[in-house]
Amino acid sequence: MAEPRSWLARNKWLIARRSVQASIMALFLIGPYVGIWVLRGNLASSTLFGTISLTDPFIALQSFAAGHTLESAAIIGALTVAAFYLLFGGRSFCAWVCPINPVTDGAAFLRRRFDIKSGYKIPRHIRLALIPALLLVSYLVSDIAFEAINPITMLHRGLLFGLGAGWILVAFVFVFDLFVVKHGWCGHICPVGAFYGLLGKASPLKVSATFRSQCTDCGDCFQVCPEPHVIAPALYPKDKADTPVIENTDCISCGKCIDICDDTVFTFTHRFQKVAD
Repeated sequence: MAEPRSWLARNKWLIARRSVQASIMALFLIGPYVGIWVLRGNLASSTLFGTISLTDPFIALQSFAAGHTLESAAIIGALTVAAFYLLFGGRSFCAWVCPINPVTDGAAFLRRRFDIKSGYKIPRHIRLALIPALLLVSYLVSDIAFEAINPITMLHRGLLFGLGAGWILVAFVFVFDLFVVKHGWCGHICPVGAFYGLLGKASPLKVSATFRSQCTDCGDCFQVCPEPHVIAPALYPKDKADTPVIENTDCISCGKCIDICDDTVFTFTHRFQKVAD
């Protein structure tokens, strides 16, 4: 059995994720508070250094479906963001950028800590079905449908400008994940995460069970992973020659499996890795 690692070794990717999330928020905040405008706007639509437009591509699609005329800056911004996540993994947004992530991570931690069980199950394909449904609703109401109830942009705007009653929706996500469905919001409902998952299908950046031969079947990775179903094909392949790369687009590249594994089975790698060590 491998010796337990230090606290830092078991939390390095968590620290990295929280640092990135805090840094992104800081880049938005130093403008109004310090007068140095690096990022102006919010996660829905912003500008970098006042010149580079950044637009959430899913919001841009809803806006287009609603019949709105997209300015060239918005189109370029959506393509820029889409290109970034095509390269670095679509659902890396969920783990490294989304402000709801610490909320759902907190709920997941408490579920494990107090062994909270619930019998409710929701099909994961619902979040995929919501993508065309929201585009249709946007078309029918001539407005961006999901933004009225989107806890991601609502929390982000709230942290910047004051959340008000929006805390109710954020609290709902937390309670839902804690008591109703394990990893319920991100893993089963959120259409934003589902959209980014489709966007990053061909991303070269992947998590891999590179050293799966060292696995001692402790199951810790399955306990902490927000999408545990993605692990088994890479860790326990039907054929030993099968790739150790986690190819399922539900993976959010959070690095929790890397942090928790004392057997150092998992690594960040590229999608072209075909052989396990």
